Amino acid sequence: MIYPTRIAVLAAAIGVPVTLLVAMLFPATWYAGLGWPLAVLALVLADAVLAGVRARVVLVLPRSAAVGVPLIVPIEIEIAARQAISSVQVALAPDPLLAFAEAAPLEIALVAGQGTGTITLTPVRRGKVRLGKLWVRWAGPLGLAWRQARIDEDRTLPILPDIEPVRRQGAQIFQRHAVQGLLAQSDRGDGTDFDALVEFRPGVDRRAIDWKQSARHRKLYAKEYRTERNSQIVFAIDSGRQMSEPVDGIPRVDRAVSAALLAGWLALKLGDRVALHAFDSRPRMASGFIGGAGAFTELQHLAAGIDYSGDETNYTFALTTLAARLKRRSMIVLFTEFTDPISADFMVKAVARLLKTHLVLIVVLRDDELETIVDHAPGHAADVTRAVTAAALLRDRRLVFLRLRHLGVHVIESPYDQVAERLVEGYVDLKRRSLL
Repeated sequence: MIYPTRIAVLAAAIGVPVTLLVAMLFPATWYAGLGWPLAVLALVLADAVLAGVRARVVLVLPRSAAVGVPLIVPIEIEIAARQAISSVQVALAPDPLLAFAEAAPLEIALVAGQGTGTITLTPVRRGKVRLGKLWVRWAGPLGLAWRQARIDEDRTLPILPDIEPVRRQGAQIFQRHAVQGLLAQSDRGDGTDFDALVEFRPGVDRRAIDWKQSARHRKLYAKEYRTERNSQIVFAIDSGRQMSEPVDGIPRVDRAVSAALLAGWLALKLGDRVALHAFDSRPRMASGFIGGAGAFTELQHLAAGIDYSGDETNYTFALTTLAARLKRRSMIVLFTEFTDPISADFMVKAVARLLKTHLVLIVVLRDDELETIVDHAPGHAADVTRAVTAAALLRDRRLVFLRLRHLGVHVIESPYDQVAERLVEGYVDLKRRSLL
C-alpha cells in the first residue's frame, strides 16, 4: 500500500492558494496552476518507487509466556529499497490476551536496510495468542510517501500460569517449613501413621503404650508413628464470573492458579498427591491425582487449561460432583469469590456436606476496593452512600466467614500479593497438626 505522508499533504495544500492565484491573474492559462499539485504527486510517486517493495519481519517468540509477566519480544527487520531507509515503524494486531506497552507503532532504526528492536507485551489472560497480522511501514528517501506492508504469520504463543513465584519462593518456603516431619524422609514419632513397636522410654507419650503387647512381653512397649504420606490434596478453583474479574490487572482465577501451583509444588515435594478441579455453572475440569516431584510440569499444563467464564457459579453441582469422585478422605482447597448472601448460602450448604468426610480450606482474596471505600473520608453525599453500602457488603462477607469457621472450615482471606504464601502456611500448619 502506498499513501502520502503528512509532509506531502501539507505541500499539496500550500499549492492550492498558488493555483487559485494563477487562475485569477491569468484566466487564459489557468491550467498552469495545476503544475504545483502535479509536481507534488510526481515526487510522491518517485519517492514510493525509491522506497522499495519488499519487507521481511521476524518475531523471535519464546516457547511460552506467563500471565502478568512482561515479555520482551525481539524483532528483526530487513527492507529491500533502492535508496537507504533510515527507520521503519512496526505495529502488531491487537489481541484481548495481550497488553502493549507502546501505544504508538514501534520505530526501529535501520542500517544498510537492516535493524533490530524489541516490543514489550504483557499477557493479561491465559490462552493461546495468535500473532497472525503485523504491519510495517516506512517512508521514502524524500519523506513524501509511505510504503506499508501487511505480513501474515500463523504464529501462536501459549500463555501459561505464572510459575515465577514457585521458582523464586518455592525453595525458600520448603526450607523454612521443612521441620517437624515435613521432609520427604521418614520422621518417626510425629504423625498418625503406625511405624514400629519400641520399648517404652522416658519422654514417650503414655497414650502410645500398647498394653496387649506389653502384657505379652512383660515389658512396656509403645507404638511409634511416622508422618503420614500420600495424602490427597484437591485444588478446586472457581472460574465463574466473579473469579474472572481482575484484581490489579490480573483476574482472580489467575491469582488462584498461581497460588495453587506453589502449594501443589510443595505438596508434591512432601509426598502428597494433587488433583485439580475447575468449575463455574458446571464442572469444567476434573483431573486425576498425580504424585512425585517430577509431576509438577503436568500440573502446570493442567492449570493452563482452566478457562475464564461469565457464568454464575453453581456450588451445589460442582462440589457434589467432586465429592462423588473422591474415594477417600482428602483435603479440598476451594478458591472462590462471592458478593451476595444468596450465592454464599449455597456455598455454605455445599461445603457443609463435604465436611462429613473431607477437610476443607477456603481461600478468598481480600476485597481491597470495599475497604478503601469504607476508610475513605466522604466529601459528598454520594460518598456516604457508597461507604454505607460497602460496609454492609463487608459485614455480610464476615458473617459468611464466621458461619464457615463455626462449621469447621479453615478460611484464608489474604491480599492478592500474599495469597500463595498464606496458602502454603495454612497447608503446612494443617499437615503438622495431622489433620489431613
